[in-house]
Amino acid sequence: MASIPRPADVAGDMGWFTQDRFGMFIHWGLYAAAARHEWVRHAEEIPNEAYEKYFRVFDPDLYDPRAWARAAKAAGMKYFVMTTKHHEGFCLWDTDETDYKAVNTPAGRDLIREAVDAFRAEGLKVGFYYSLIDWHHPDFPIDPLHPLRNHPDALKMNETRDVARYRDYMHRQVRELLTHYGKIDVMWFDFSYPDMEAKGLKGKGRADWGSEALLKMVRELQPGIIVDNRLDLPPEMADIHTPEQYQPTEWPHIDGKPVYWEACQTFSGSWGYHRDEATWKSPEQLVQMLVNSVALGGNLLMNVGPTARGIFDDRADRALEVYARWMALHNRAVYGCTQSEFTAPSGCRYTQNGKRLYLHIYEWPFRHVHLKGLADRVEYAQLLNDASELRFVSAAPPETLGFERKPDTLTLELPVQRPNVTVPVAELFLK
Repeated sequence: MASIPRPADVAGDMGWFTQDRFGMFIHWGLYAAAARHEWVRHAEEIPNEAYEKYFRVFDPDLYDPRAWARAAKAAGMKYFVMTTKHHEGFCLWDTDETDYKAVNTPAGRDLIREAVDAFRAEGLKVGFYYSLIDWHHPDFPIDPLHPLRNHPDALKMNETRDVARYRDYMHRQVRELLTHYGKIDVMWFDFSYPDMEAKGLKGKGRADWGSEALLKMVRELQPGIIVDNRLDLPPEMADIHTPEQYQPTEWPHIDGKPVYWEACQTFSGSWGYHRDEATWKSPEQLVQMLVNSVALGGNLLMNVGPTARGIFDDRADRALEVYARWMALHNRAVYGCTQSEFTAPSGCRYTQNGKRLYLHIYEWPFRHVHLKGLADRVEYAQLLNDASELRFVSAAPPETLGFERKPDTLTLELPVQRPNVTVPVAELFLK
């Protein structure tokens, strides 16, 4: 058996978070019009004046956040986190702090307000992503990630940029987000890089962001809100830790202590809409990423990058449908589940919710799967997709089985034909 980690208490309300387990990340901004990655300004070193063309044409005429919310709900997602401002500096809400916002594009309206109302109407909890980085703001100092990092006058240009003025701007924007849209359940800041340095340009961290004061304000405005770990503050000040674009192999620990965590992943290799990106994940990968996260006590925040017309493209729709079909039959192996006290056999994962143990079978065997530590511990077993009984033996003499039974092992008898679901799950009722 494995011991189940118990994270220390945090300021955020983790009750719903550890129950819901699955959320939708949404990366949307002017980069959707470029359609070649949300870091296109960085990659192609695009200055403000050249990037302005996307601002002039941004017109998501097909934007219907109610359709997004219905798709998320059907996929089994219980909360959403949406970019209010990404590194490009463009704001999707009607902020008073800048004219660089959706209201002043052909979109002509507050896109965040519509999303919040739509997702909340479907019963999903609300989360905001806010980039600490801002490549558009005139006071944001040029650094090793900035589009102008290789400009011959970058150091001289920084002489007129004042990070203190930018910091005040940023804090005022966060205050807007946390006072104008009702209860906000998650605040997802992104990101800090204090140790980065190149060509005399330095990265940014807590001193630049005013992280302590920013976090204090967030918690005062929205008691119980969940805040991530990207403000460059001591780990214990964050509620959740956020492995990005990889799957942990064990429950994440910080300084030897388990933490609440959430993997953030993408359907493909890009967060923003990327027309020509080709590394889209298979149905098996998609479902297994969710299971892998829950099996190690974490959540999965899966990203969608809408197009510049405001819809999910067909590849994203197909990926969401994978989750919808699987979660319709298997959601109780996800909601409220966590790492099991038992160790799963090779090619399988366990999730557990009290006396319900869920065996997720990645590699379908021939007829039998052997579950160590479960002899005489199981009262009943069934396939979760159709509630059909699975026979098992845990105390019969070896000669009656046709194979040698290992001590303290329950042997589950499976049908020869694999169930027609992306990842089959056996539900075991523990004594």
